[in-house]
Amino acid sequence: MSQRQWVAAAIRKIEADFNRSADTHLIPMPLPGYPGIDVYLKDESSHPTGSLKHRLARSLFLYALANGWLSEGRPVIEASSGSTAVSEAYFARLLGLPFIAVIPAGTSPEKIAAIEFHGGRCHLVDDPCTINEVSAQLARQTGGHFMDQFTYAERATDWRANNNIAESIFKQMAQEPHPVPAWIVCGPGTGGTSATLGRYVRYRQHDTGVLCADPEHSVFFDFYRGARAGQPDPGLTLACGSRIEGIGRPRVEASFVPSCVDAMVKVPDALSLAAMRHVSRVLGRRVGGSTGTNFVGVLLAAQAMRRAGRSGSIVAILCDSGERYAHSYYDPDWYARQGIDIAAADRAITAAVAGEPLDLPVCGDL
Repeated sequence: MSQRQWVAAAIRKIEADFNRSADTHLIPMPLPGYPGIDVYLKDESSHPTGSLKHRLARSLFLYALANGWLSEGRPVIEASSGSTAVSEAYFARLLGLPFIAVIPAGTSPEKIAAIEFHGGRCHLVDDPCTINEVSAQLARQTGGHFMDQFTYAERATDWRANNNIAESIFKQMAQEPHPVPAWIVCGPGTGGTSATLGRYVRYRQHDTGVLCADPEHSVFFDFYRGARAGQPDPGLTLACGSRIEGIGRPRVEASFVPSCVDAMVKVPDALSLAAMRHVSRVLGRRVGGSTGTNFVGVLLAAQAMRRAGRSGSIVAILCDSGERYAHSYYDPDWYARQGIDIAAADRAITAAVAGEPLDLPVCGDL
């Protein structure tokens, strides 16, 4: 089989897999303190690999195949905190390709097990800031391809259509009381989702804002604030990685496009995880920490709408299931080790859901 024939067969396999999959649900989420404001969660945990990153992995594989970057029998390498690697392992196995995930040593054992379940191999590094460099080195050593989600996430997805997450949201909102959301809330990980959302709403001329909720240990908020002031600093770094897995980065990534984002909020980890517990209680099932970060963004957006006397709708991303975090976010001992006050954060989220204001750093047109 020639390289072009192999690529064509690989794309057919991915497209066939997509045709076998249903869309993810849009779940109403009560917000008692904000009458006239309807909240929905886009439940990305129902993908075959259990997270929002399934969409990204599919797009990255199709992009790499179309560019001629993947070859039969050659390994695929990715730098990932977990969920992207789980999804890429799935698609690599679908195509019969070896997969190596380069991940921080502190990644949850549940995510490592999920990567290995889908046939991937994990390469753990102690310093989260080096995962890109280690991935590129492994690609050179093995003759494989470094997928590099943090560079290509914003361009691999077809933001005009092709059932991207933005198109899916607007189709599902069509029969709701406020079909065009006032805000869509996501957390920046690679920046691919915020770029897709921001481009789509502009392309379709929707009056919808994109709000990014950045976790505590991440540089995106400061980079965005600098970009808004005309002084972006792509060299910003932190010495540690985010405790909210899947979002937040210790350095600015190329796929984060600040001009696609209308506002950002900086969310303390304690509030993210209290919001995670609140959403889990309301839904009757566990969600991950990044969903909590997004829900704090929902509360800030609802506050802004109420101040402006606006009714309408807000959609936030439910990124993944909480089952992957049994040894961290759902383990009381983990909170003790991290020095996080659960009770105070829970009280703050309960009050905010009832309508009390949250005072958090915000930048942009919220």
